[in-house]
Amino acid sequence: MTRGRSSDGVQKKRLITSVCAVTIFLGFLYVYYGSIFGSNNHGASALEYGSRSLRKLGSSYLGGDEDNDGKQDESSMRFALEDGEDEIRPKSFPVCDDRHSELIPCLDRNLIYQMRLKLDLSLMEHYERHCPLPERRFNCLIPPPPGYKVPIKWPKSRDEVWKANIPHTHLAHEKSDQNWMVVKGEKIVFPGGGTHFHYGADKYIASIANMLNFSNNKINNEGRLRTVLDVGCGVASFGGYLLSSDVITMSLAPNDVHQNQIQFALERGIPAYLGVLGTQRLPYPSRSFELAHCSRCRIDWLQRDGILLLELDRLLRPGGYFAYSSPEAYAQDEEDLRIWKEMSALVERMCWRIAEKRNQTVIWQKPLTNDCYMEREPGTQPPLCRSDDDPDKVWGVQMEACISPYSDHDHKVKGSGLAPWPSRLTAAPPRLADFGYSNEMFEKDTEVWQGRVENYWNLLSPKISSNTVRNLMDMKANMGSFGAALKDKDVWVMNVVPEDGPNTLKLIYDRGLIGSVHNWCQAFSTYPRTYDLLHAWTIVSDIVRKDCSPEDLLIEMDRILRPTGFVIFRDKQPVIDYIKKYLAALHWEAVATADSSSDSDQDGDDIVFIIQKKVWLTSESLRDSE
Repeated sequence: MTRGRSSDGVQKKRLITSVCAVTIFLGFLYVYYGSIFGSNNHGASALEYGSRSLRKLGSSYLGGDEDNDGKQDESSMRFALEDGEDEIRPKSFPVCDDRHSELIPCLDRNLIYQMRLKLDLSLMEHYERHCPLPERRFNCLIPPPPGYKVPIKWPKSRDEVWKANIPHTHLAHEKSDQNWMVVKGEKIVFPGGGTHFHYGADKYIASIANMLNFSNNKINNEGRLRTVLDVGCGVASFGGYLLSSDVITMSLAPNDVHQNQIQFALERGIPAYLGVLGTQRLPYPSRSFELAHCSRCRIDWLQRDGILLLELDRLLRPGGYFAYSSPEAYAQDEEDLRIWKEMSALVERMCWRIAEKRNQTVIWQKPLTNDCYMEREPGTQPPLCRSDDDPDKVWGVQMEACISPYSDHDHKVKGSGLAPWPSRLTAAPPRLADFGYSNEMFEKDTEVWQGRVENYWNLLSPKISSNTVRNLMDMKANMGSFGAALKDKDVWVMNVVPEDGPNTLKLIYDRGLIGSVHNWCQAFSTYPRTYDLLHAWTIVSDIVRKDCSPEDLLIEMDRILRPTGFVIFRDKQPVIDYIKKYLAALHWEAVATADSSSDSDQDGDDIVFIIQKKVWLTSESLRDSE
């Protein structure tokens, strides 16, 4: 009897323990998801979904493949709606907490801390892309900050932005002696200064052109210098002031202690990208830039056998330049002299030569041919890359400490063989042959997209004027003909080439345009609210074929699109019908619909559908802005 009563007591204790454990677990879930969607019930009654699609909404945010179960059913439910199913019609999406108004899902330091990733800080791995697992992805709309205003238009935006749109003034105080930016009332003003050019980027740019003996001190060198990579760009004043010389710059910086510098650059209307010289190749093909620039970018170029300098070497065109403004180039203390000596020896072994060294800046030049590489002593470091190494394969590829030699074509012609700008925009790129494309195919593609873009602008004409849009993105750029057709507009285009298709990004750079490789199953490396117009040519169809979520893609597009911005969808009718179901939930409104016959296109089954994003604020943002 005693043993029986003791057993009952043990069972009761176990039951009580189990109940407590379940209660604690449920409480944790409430607190965890409450922190995501905010304390003001932003997402309390956010979704009215069919039972099947509710699972899909919570499954991922710009992440990997969903499970295989039900793939065929998902495909038919999403796009083949002939049977009249109408389950997916969200009345609204959840709104993220205001704390996430600047969320960059794959560059989220909080995620790194939460996941306890073991990263090497000395190699800058914590500034590289780390995308959340499905259970950690946000699936909500990013709210604008309190008091958000429609951005100031270009070209005025180069010199001033609304403080409310990027409410961070620490750089103005930290860099007050360098004229990066100044707070003036409701605006933040950019005098054009930088870490090494306190008195203006324009004067600094002219000095570089003078050092290189370019005619009339013009940095574009009569159109022969067109694409530039600015590493550690700050707020991108260097790239901003190059634009007036018909030079376009990929301004690059990580989401580091100066975390909003790229956000400021894009708010100003200056091309920029969040990235870092860490362990992986930058998402640009080989031989993309005529000039690389570093102004006190605080990069240890000697680390790991010069691997970071070798990454710049991969990206520079034959005869390209590296302008380096840093204390090592001029200081006389023992440490700077040591660095300068070792760096000089490294670049000499890389076959670079000093084009000019003056005051606080040195400019090195890369060789035009492979001759110097072939003449080096056996065993010279760094070595040439393996013959099977593809210098244009970049997505998720680790850097290697080796020199990428030129192709036989580039070696023979002693350079890249590109026409000067602007002729190179429409001239057939020499690397067309890498894809088996003919000059006639290239010319036809250019012609087709010219007609398509003219039609787009006719459809947009009731909504836009000459300066309505500035930052554009072509989400599937192919050969860059969409961007080329906009040459007479005061815009710039981020040309994105999907990582799993033909790597035509090198053709885009050869045309004098810029862009990046990307996987649209993941979030793009940019801040929220940074693009005025997105061009989505069959990108939604492509996502479904990759077994990724089109819902997540639409949410990501909303994240990077500015309020009042536009999306031009060009896709099949079932896809357009699917997108239309989400307009209310995304706070989008239809602007125009047309079939492809309106632009005299042979691809007659495509539908053009244009939307505009509305301006909206959360109740919390409205309250804070009053």
